[in-house]
Amino acid sequence: MCDELGPKEEYMAEFVDQFASLCDVNDTSKGCSEQQVKFIEKSSGKQVDDVKKQIARLQGMADKDGSSMKPEALKWVKQRIGIFNQLLKKAGSDEL
Repeated sequence: MCDELGPKEEYMAEFVDQFASLCDVNDTSKGCSEQQVKFIEKSSGKQVDDVKKQIARLQGMADKDGSSMKPEALKWVKQRIGIFNQLLKKAGSDEL
């Protein structure tokens, strides 16, 4: 993975920002900002289809407008994508 994403490449930083967040939707007491905790509480009751739509919307924003966004705004978009992905996994494991 390091060879493909490379420590000198922007892809490694993007991967870490999106998937290696310390914020866990199952335990928000550690690693989550206040903003993330509020977002998780607000989003936890959403239907799976709604979550998937939000992921697609946010991913579209990141892909299309990411280069023109302020770094903080892009980071928050990616954090929300990560939170929604965790909520989807949680919903999938709850259904089993």
